[in-house]
Amino acid sequence: MVQGIVKLFIKNYEDIQSEEVRKRYGFLSSIIGIILNLLLFALKYGMGVLSGSVSIISDAFNNLADSGSCVLTLFGYKMAAKPADKDHPFGHGRMEYLISLSVAAIIMVVGFELLKTSVQKIITPEKITFSYIVLGSLLLSIAVKFWLSYFNKSLGKRIHSTVMIATATDSANDVIATLATVVALVASLFTKLPVDGIMGCVVSIFILASGYGMIKDTVDLLLGKPADKEIIDQLKAILHESSITMGLHDIIIHSYGPGVTFGSVHVEVDSLGDIMSIHDAIDELEKKVYEQLHVILTVHMDPVEADNQKLNEAKVMLGEILSQIDESLSFHDLRIVAGPTHTNLIFDIVVPFQSKLSEDKIKEALNRKLAEKETVYYAVVNIDREFT
Repeated sequence: MVQGIVKLFIKNYEDIQSEEVRKRYGFLSSIIGIILNLLLFALKYGMGVLSGSVSIISDAFNNLADSGSCVLTLFGYKMAAKPADKDHPFGHGRMEYLISLSVAAIIMVVGFELLKTSVQKIITPEKITFSYIVLGSLLLSIAVKFWLSYFNKSLGKRIHSTVMIATATDSANDVIATLATVVALVASLFTKLPVDGIMGCVVSIFILASGYGMIKDTVDLLLGKPADKEIIDQLKAILHESSITMGLHDIIIHSYGPGVTFGSVHVEVDSLGDIMSIHDAIDELEKKVYEQLHVILTVHMDPVEADNQKLNEAKVMLGEILSQIDESLSFHDLRIVAGPTHTNLIFDIVVPFQSKLSEDKIKEALNRKLAEKETVYYAVVNIDREFT
């Protein structure tokens, strides 16, 4: 059904990297969300007044807030689709993240207001009037919200949109919230306890937790998260397909919003190779990465000596030493400068953020193990971080 709706309303729906197509996806999601949430608000508000249930009325205003979120999202997608300009040379894609924050903030406000009202209803409970019409309306609302969550999640996964995933999460929260009001409504037949207020508190806490999670996820994107492992694996596979690639390191992927991704990588190549041929191969790699992954990649060429026996022996030695210090450590850009009294080993050590060793401890352990060797080695080390 989702595929049919997409085909009906979105031209070139498969071109998800296009800002115009992404905008159409956003418009489709927002318009459907506005219409359905307004209908649910009117239905639930009427049923809430009819039954005298605070949880149903609160749930109704939650749907009204969802409609406002959809209007905000509609504006956000229009802004995100704006092309790059002088003041924003990387485009406006991050507007989606700001809209996600706004949606999350609305969810937090709704959750707080519902909690406040629910606590008041526990202190001063009011009688709830049970009605099968009200019950049927709530079950219909659950079905609609469940479909809306599935719809937005499907679209969000398709175009990798944090806004749609946030909207889908909100709709899933609404399903749980409405289920709680159903429980409160049915419980009113069997007990005089303030179940309505209690269930309202449970729902509000769940909504607040969900809003916090959405804010955290979106802030992580704004601060800069590592690229998806799938993208990194695909990137490595493409680079390793080239005959010039002898090794990779210093991969950096940086996103300016959906569809606008920049990257850089150091590719190790044979120092004896033809520089013009290598340059041509690098151009082809950058083009191939963009065509397949839509990543604007800059490839830095690192020449290495493939047939230097002493260098290769030093690589094996350093690999063994670093694995003894911490198996997560690796190194690259090794150069050897031999002199009459000692040999300098110049290289970078990659220290992952999960390593518990400090930079000083790593260098101390390295120098201690090098001192055990027959050859006098001096390590000239630069500490690197893994950005992926």
